[in-house]
Amino acid sequence: MPRDSRHIEAFLEMMAAERGAAARTLAAYRADLDDFAAFLRGAPIEGADVAALRGYLARLDAAGMAPRTAARRLSALRQFFKFLFAEGIRSDDPTSTLDSPRLGRALPKVLDEAEIAALFAAAGRRDEPERSRLLCLLELLYGAGLRVSELVALPLSAATRDGRFLVVRGKGAKERLVPLGRPARDALAAWKAARGETRSRYLFPSRGKEGHLTRQRCFQILKALAVEAGIDPRRLSPHVLRHAFATHLLDGGADLRSVQAMLGHADVATTQIYTHVQAGRLRQLVETKHPLARKKG
Repeated sequence: MPRDSRHIEAFLEMMAAERGAAARTLAAYRADLDDFAAFLRGAPIEGADVAALRGYLARLDAAGMAPRTAARRLSALRQFFKFLFAEGIRSDDPTSTLDSPRLGRALPKVLDEAEIAALFAAAGRRDEPERSRLLCLLELLYGAGLRVSELVALPLSAATRDGRFLVVRGKGAKERLVPLGRPARDALAAWKAARGETRSRYLFPSRGKEGHLTRQRCFQILKALAVEAGIDPRRLSPHVLRHAFATHLLDGGADLRSVQAMLGHADVATTQIYTHVQAGRLRQLVETKHPLARKKG
């Protein structure tokens, strides 16, 4: 099997110089192109035709490769052959007629209510002021469904005068009102009291350059809390708590449009993913709890 062709080297140089591709990205491109070159069994990669590319994708599928990984491989090949076409090395782009592997839509990870309770219990065992900060974080992520980007940048003034709503600036700088239940209002008041007087305008101040808690630090805090609660830390993130907020609301009988408004989704189709989670739970319930299912077992 020949080593990388000079055209692969030229492609990688272009990606680094003109597009600022990171070393890890370049290494991934090289690995993907090397794999395709190996599939060609000595034929020059720059001369590959549509049939060779289709055969390669079919081999990946037969080998059981995940659609997302196969799509990444195809993306590398697309960029490589577009480069060859732009440079006049080829008179056509053989990837232009290829369809990407269907990825499907991954269902969001969700914690059950017992696991959520375990997180709150673990936060409640911390000393002040960390206890109040953690409980407020959890209430705003799980109790109000905020995005982590919305949470960390919340100003102190976000709560309305009566404390029943938060004014949240979401994606596209769009503002929405997020209702706060009694536990969230209590947690917010407790954290403001424990936080004390500070010149920072943020609800969760930090000494870092942003002036507020960072997304990365929020992730770290939750991972540590998951360990204390006996939950695999890989299963917990701010996004997972937002997913749990939506799913548990729907489980409790909330309508889809209301959940859409609280999450700040522009399109209800984005919110509908949570109905798939709900449907999966209902199907499992029928299969395991229905009298006929028990008889069949």
